[in-house]
Amino acid sequence: MHKLLQFKNEKLLRCALTHRSYVHENPDAGEDNERLEFLGDALLNYLSGQYLFFRHPDINEDELTRRRSALVDEKQLAKFAVDVGLDFRMRLGKGAIREGGYQNENLLSSTFEAVVAAYYLDNNSDVEAVRAVVEPLFDSVPQSVVTYRSNIDSKNRFQEWVQRHITTTPPKYITEQIGGYQHAPEFLARVMVGDKEYGRGRGNSKKKAEMAAAENALELIATIMEGGNKKSAAINRKIGKGNV
Repeated sequence: MHKLLQFKNEKLLRCALTHRSYVHENPDAGEDNERLEFLGDALLNYLSGQYLFFRHPDINEDELTRRRSALVDEKQLAKFAVDVGLDFRMRLGKGAIREGGYQNENLLSSTFEAVVAAYYLDNNSDVEAVRAVVEPLFDSVPQSVVTYRSNIDSKNRFQEWVQRHITTTPPKYITEQIGGYQHAPEFLARVMVGDKEYGRGRGNSKKKAEMAAAENALELIATIMEGGNKKSAAINRKIGKGNV
């Protein structure tokens, strides 16, 4: 068992793992994890900022901010949650489970934040105890991933690529709600260039889903180009099949 899941006060851990949907279906389950999520978000932003500040003395403020965003964004925190074994430990309502809640990046990342906060409280509010368990997770993220994802506005980056290589017409996003609850919706976005789909993404808001779709398209472009095929026409043929 990962150290982040080793608690003296098991009630704290249980609260951190409890989503609102579970409490809605089980009124006697106690408090959900939303307050802990708030505290965990603050702790992770602080620790990731300090982590980057001391490891990269040559990087300016703007780049540090972008890298911090990449290191603790929804996608990365969801991966941390799976890495430490939180996924199937989350206490979710039956509806959330049916809709793939154990694989939902928003639920995973939120639960990770809550568990970090609970671990902090379980260790007498000692931030050093939290640092000891999260910095190895930060270390596990390849530098290339942090650097690649550090540009916050992926929609602008994809639009610039399209307008350089394909057409002056901006990409179009088709976004719809595909599940979730009123308090925790899930959206799917598809990014189109003409009648061809270049990427898909999910998020708990339309904006996040569209950003994820643009990131998906950029990642596929990068993969193709790294494979040695740098001709935009060839990239267009491979990406535009609508099966991203």
